[in-house]
Amino acid sequence: MSEFIDLGELGAEFRRNPHPVYARLRAKGPVHRVRPPAWESETWLVVGHEEARTALADPRLAKDGAKIGTPALDEELVGKTLLSTDPPQHTRLRGLLSRSFTMRRVEELLPRIQQITDDLLDTMLPLGRADLVESFALPLPLTVICELLGAPEMSRAEFRRMATESIAPSSPAAAHDAFAGLGAYFTELIADKRAAGPTDDLLSDLVHSSAEDGAPISPDELRGMAFILLIAGYESTVNLISSGVHALLTHPGQLAALRADMTLIDSAVEEMLRYEGPIENATFRYASEPVEIGGVRIAKHEPVMICLAAADRDADRYPDPERFDIRRDSRGHLAFGHGIHFCLGAPLARVEARTAIRALLERAHDLALDGPPGDWLPGTLIRGMRSLPVRW
Repeated sequence: MSEFIDLGELGAEFRRNPHPVYARLRAKGPVHRVRPPAWESETWLVVGHEEARTALADPRLAKDGAKIGTPALDEELVGKTLLSTDPPQHTRLRGLLSRSFTMRRVEELLPRIQQITDDLLDTMLPLGRADLVESFALPLPLTVICELLGAPEMSRAEFRRMATESIAPSSPAAAHDAFAGLGAYFTELIADKRAAGPTDDLLSDLVHSSAEDGAPISPDELRGMAFILLIAGYESTVNLISSGVHALLTHPGQLAALRADMTLIDSAVEEMLRYEGPIENATFRYASEPVEIGGVRIAKHEPVMICLAAADRDADRYPDPERFDIRRDSRGHLAFGHGIHFCLGAPLARVEARTAIRALLERAHDLALDGPPGDWLPGTLIRGMRSLPVRW
């Protein structure tokens, strides 16, 4: 039986730890009517694992809100992205990105990722204590994605501010300004790439390529692709590293097991993704026709939010799901989504997380928390903390 709940009324405790609320909803059924924080309207929320997996791949749940008159803010100010398109447009855009953002390209980045990791630790470790987010988890993926895109060094501080406000805004006005700023930033960067001629960065590849049918990629599409690469290649990794380290430090037995056997690092990262993944809820979908999910009928044009955090703690899929266990078989988790919208940046996020966490544990032998983590990011899209004080 579905239940209505106003998530915005639950306050700071829900933001800090939403899992008990999701567990209570899941116990009553896989689909519920909710009002997200800072939203005036209601949406359907899918919290069961099997139902979420099915919904993520259901073509009747459209991503393009413009079809029902509700275009997303990013679409208006940045351009169409993979998160706001359906086939055939989505197929075309993803094909263009996949052609440049290959697994081979990610693997070629490994030495550079290791070098950036080592340089950050060289700077941080002599201090004896630090905010892990500010000093390590954030600058690593930010440097990697800026280099991958070919973004100038001097722009990175502003780049970071706009990126964070675009996915975890402090206010509607801040979100609008961030998207407008990113749109202008990428417009200028794309113009510079076009004028400079082909170089070896990913954005230059896209600027100087064309679709399989020979049609040029529009400026609107290029801005949208640059934006989605930023989000896919940066924000998820920041929170995967910081939340993953936090999980280890609050589960000393698991930390000791990983220190004793670093061959468990791949399994540990997958459990971090399942236990406290960087994406709490997938972006909105809209029923293009009446749809039934988990026995609940959803009318045409109604919005649907799929809760990845709730699905990955479903006891029907993972026994004792509240237990953090790096030896668990976490395969099948939905931290990066499922279906045609599976996160394009997942391979890069995994490589960076494995490299960063392994190097940190190998070099900071007495790593421990140095106080409580900072506030968790606002909203229900991104799951991550603003700061994580640590010492060693």
